[in-house]
Amino acid sequence: MFRPLAVIFSLVSIAPAFSATQLDTSPRLIISIREQKLMLLENGGRVATYPVSTSKYGLGDFRGRMTTPLGYLMVAQKIGDYAPVGAVFHNRRLTGEILQPNAPGRDPVTTRIIWLSGLETQNAQAFHRCIYIHGTPEEKTIGRPASYGCIRMKAADIAVLYGQVPLGALVQIIPDRLPKVPKARPMPTSNTLVVQNEKPNSQERPEPASTSGTLSAEQMRMAGALAAERRKAQERKGAPVLNKGTVAAQNIPRA
Repeated sequence: MFRPLAVIFSLVSIAPAFSATQLDTSPRLIISIREQKLMLLENGGRVATYPVSTSKYGLGDFRGRMTTPLGYLMVAQKIGDYAPVGAVFHNRRLTGEILQPNAPGRDPVTTRIIWLSGLETQNAQAFHRCIYIHGTPEEKTIGRPASYGCIRMKAADIAVLYGQVPLGALVQIIPDRLPKVPKARPMPTSNTLVVQNEKPNSQERPEPASTSGTLSAEQMRMAGALAAERRKAQERKGAPVLNKGTVAAQNIPRA
């Protein structure tokens, strides 16, 4: 008696969490410290994976230390709409300078800024510490820890990611490898949906013949139908059958 009830209550407690996971279609990011990679997820699938560079000073969230925080964060601000790839920022303001990848002697923030805010005690200082996902000219260091706390990306990569991640998107920074996630399925386009749901108009009138001497679409459909009927009749009577192209040509009405 009590065991079935216990099973039922356990299923009820699990159901909301499972439903929330299934219905979560918003974009989110997972950043792996071990692999130095960032994965973009949407609709429960993997959209893209990019190489990154986290702090060369290790992990943590202490003021005065240039470390990368772990845990759940969110996209609090986005800065750099329409800025050129390689554009230099100083205190989150464009300077007008544009740097090429691996420009010698320079290591500023470039291209785009995705400013993160912590959602847990272990990363509560992230926003005040100015932890960003941003572009860098130091692209030769991407793929290994080399930043001062932020998550660095190649300029071209951050320009693309910036448009894929909305404000409020969840960001998870983990010490381990990225999870195994299947590739996201492409969503059907609006044009495809329109074609599938379109109903033929039973009152549609045949298109008039073209005055330029070419056949209309309706005339060609009629010619094909007449050719098929002629072919079937000839097969029933045992008469020699002409090829489809000849039959169609004989029955096409002249414009």
